[in-house]
Amino acid sequence: MRLLLASKSPRRRQLLGELGYELRFVDLEVNEHVSPTLPAADVAEHLARRKADAFDTASLAPDEVLVTADTVVVHRDQVLGKPADRQEAIAMLRSLSGDRHTVYTGVCLRSRGDCQSFTEHTDVFFRPLSTADIVHYVDTFRPYDKAGAYGIQEWIGMVGVSRIEGCFYNVMGLPLSALYARLSLMSASM
Repeated sequence: MRLLLASKSPRRRQLLGELGYELRFVDLEVNEHVSPTLPAADVAEHLARRKADAFDTASLAPDEVLVTADTVVVHRDQVLGKPADRQEAIAMLRSLSGDRHTVYTGVCLRSRGDCQSFTEHTDVFFRPLSTADIVHYVDTFRPYDKAGAYGIQEWIGMVGVSRIEGCFYNVMGLPLSALYARLSLMSASM
């Protein structure tokens, strides 16, 4: 089985590459606006499916599987996407400080004859963060490409996350254990 990853995320590219599959990358541009009536827990999988729908399935070889994914941070029923700027990143981290939030990653797997999607969620608990820590992180790591304005694998995760419940890799953007299990089942049926 060969995988096509439709993602510009360097973290997803690295994580999926480490699973050992033959891998190539494709770029897809899709509108990521979702209806505000869509439940927050459904947003990531909805976007992953939208990305897969934008790909021409007929161009897949019989042994290829397209992988699309999207990750959102949900705090108090509000979806926190990627911050637009420094001020928004600081505001997001202030809101997460001392509280629990949930990271949802939706994944869609599409082959010529199959399409399936799923969502993994992980609860993340931040200890209270000082303004100095938040500003240091934002100014040093510039987390503008990360949902919720942070990367758990970076400094803020090391000093600010007190615990998680669920898959660590899900918080990085790809639930590897669940993904590997699904890919194994697809491989057996190809």
